Amino acid sequence: MGNFKYTGVGSDGKKVDGEIDAKDLKHAKRVLRRNGVRVQTIKAPSALDIDLGVFLVQKGILKPFGMIELNRFTKQFAILINAGVPILESLEILAKQERNPALRLTIKSIVENIGAGKSLHESMAKQKGFSKLYTSLVKAGEAAGILDGILTKLSEFMEKQDAIRKKVKGALTYPTIVVVIGTLVTWGLMYFVVPQFVQMLKEGNQEIPGITQFVIDVSNFLQEYTLLMVPILAGGLLIFSNYIKTKQGKITWDRFTMQAPLFGGIIIKGSLSSFSRTLATMLTAGVPLIDSLEICIETLDNTQIAKDIKTVKEAVIKGKSITEPLGRIKYFPPLVNQMVKVGESTGNLDEMLIKVADVFEQETEELIGNLTKLIEPIILVGLGGVIGTVLIAMYMPIFMQAGGV
Repeated sequence: MGNFKYTGVGSDGKKVDGEIDAKDLKHAKRVLRRNGVRVQTIKAPSALDIDLGVFLVQKGILKPFGMIELNRFTKQFAILINAGVPILESLEILAKQERNPALRLTIKSIVENIGAGKSLHESMAKQKGFSKLYTSLVKAGEAAGILDGILTKLSEFMEKQDAIRKKVKGALTYPTIVVVIGTLVTWGLMYFVVPQFVQMLKEGNQEIPGITQFVIDVSNFLQEYTLLMVPILAGGLLIFSNYIKTKQGKITWDRFTMQAPLFGGIIIKGSLSSFSRTLATMLTAGVPLIDSLEICIETLDNTQIAKDIKTVKEAVIKGKSITEPLGRIKYFPPLVNQMVKVGESTGNLDEMLIKVADVFEQETEELIGNLTKLIEPIILVGLGGVIGTVLIAMYMPIFMQAGGV
């Protein structure tokens, strides 16, 4: 990808020259012909003219854009559309100012597809990074002529999703750091400090209590097998991560996390919040209920909840109301189901689902707060107990010897 310099004759018969951004020479000539330019000379970009960031993305060295970049793009796109700037021109403006090379390359590809006669949602669907939810809402916005409003809703939706993820991540960061540091301190005591005490005990011919002998045995084990344990643990983590990426492994892991103490409630409430807000956003955009449920199923990360929502969709296809199958899901709260029923009966299901999503988000935040308050003292007491036990076990023979003297 780079800027190809060209000279030629335009459709009006006048001489033209300039630069064009293209993947290769053939692509550049094809785009120029499409624009009515008969090429006379064209020069490929030199190594200094090549966009290094785009080159690294094409080679798979740089990772693609994430949620933050996509949300920024969506906001800016909505502002330009709302200001009356044509779609193609808006995308060209955004491509020029985009700093992320992966997203810049993606926007340019969308521009190219639109120039070839494709619609916006079709062009986005061909690119990585745009979910089916995103492209379906863009399609609905294009059809209804409310693309700017849909893009704004998409931006708000992504911000809500990102906020929940950050809260969960933030709640787990501190306990994780404490556990890692505590584990390293304990290992350091067992590997470096305990052997020094063992040498002192051998010189004093002191009787060794049972707890002290246990700590010494653990220390000897770590002395002998630490180097072996590191690759074993790394291999185990690799096997586990690969297993949960498989279809059956993902199903098993999702079921386990839903039933896990402390974390299960957060997983369930967070997924239901995502489902409710996604469904509300789709219905607000005018997407039919069955199609909206299908998109919700595809966007849900938890396979068990996605399977239950699929059952709801099948019941709706048979002509039943959405509240009846939702009521049969054990973890779906009856009060929330009643709210959905009221929304369905009054014809304001989308508005009620937004309120339902707010309820689930509030409950998720409360669960995260309670988890943080509960898990921190448990971890501190647990690690303190382990380190304290090691120290007591080492000093106990010394105290016993001093008492005997």
